[in-house]
Amino acid sequence: MKAFILCAGYGKRLQPLTKRWPKPLIPVLNLPSICYSLFLIKEAGIEEVVCNLHYRAGEIIQFFKENDFFGLNVSFSIEEELLGTGGGLKRCEELLSGEEFVLINSDIITNVNLTDLIESHRSSATLLVYRSKRASEIGRVGIVGSRVVDFENMLGSERFSDFVYTGVAVVEPSIFRYLKSSYSSIVDTGFTGLIKNHSIGFFEHRGFWMDIGSIDRYWNANIKRRDEILGLKSRIEDMLGLTPSMIDRPERIEKSSVIRDSVIGRDVEIGTGAVVEECVILPNSTVGSYERVSGCIVYPDGMIEVRDSSFEVEAW
Repeated sequence: MKAFILCAGYGKRLQPLTKRWPKPLIPVLNLPSICYSLFLIKEAGIEEVVCNLHYRAGEIIQFFKENDFFGLNVSFSIEEELLGTGGGLKRCEELLSGEEFVLINSDIITNVNLTDLIESHRSSATLLVYRSKRASEIGRVGIVGSRVVDFENMLGSERFSDFVYTGVAVVEPSIFRYLKSSYSSIVDTGFTGLIKNHSIGFFEHRGFWMDIGSIDRYWNANIKRRDEILGLKSRIEDMLGLTPSMIDRPERIEKSSVIRDSVIGRDVEIGTGAVVEECVILPNSTVGSYERVSGCIVYPDGMIEVRDSSFEVEAW
């Protein structure tokens, strides 16, 4: 079995951070976000991985090279023009045809065991779903019995549920019949094609799941939900040799500074008398002497105040 990781997007909802880093390399608890997908893949015994790339592709390839590809056989599909989730997958048809494969986003964090999802797979696709109080805001999956029949009533089924699609699935090669080569969404083309002509099943994950695709959710993952992520530490280290952490080799932190419930990145400087509370201080950033920052993301070019810091994908 192979895995396909979606890595090509611009990460517009994470701007201005993605003007400095490609989204798969933005650190969550000082670990590039793609690592949270990679460890799941490797833990499931999958050795062959395909990544589609577009925005800042060279930096992502370099990251893999610096880490010896994590012992995986990695192929890159570099898109000259962004093709979306559907077109990007279609472009990799030759690399992925022949047997089912795992499809996974590079901006999600979960404690699922992918082997459980794979073993439950019985349909043309099996989606990992998560029950959330905020399903109507995120995007509800339509369910009938054991089948997925719609996404946000796209097919007019009038079927809704409290489940959201997590960005993880096991997919059969039959999906390629319905994908477009041009810019498109895998949901609008591939998944709807499978619903109409085959069947899609689902597997409910009852652990934790989050995505870091927006500024609020990114801050929340690092600050409010860090204990859940740190709980993955031994699993990630066993697979990748890297670990999430609250502090990663800062350049200089003055003893007189006060740091509470914050994530401090590599080569960060925090000056005399500074106070840092519930902040993400990204690599190569500076908090000046006697400066007070709270509920913020600090990056080398500035600071972002997190307005909706309460956002969480809450489970029932």
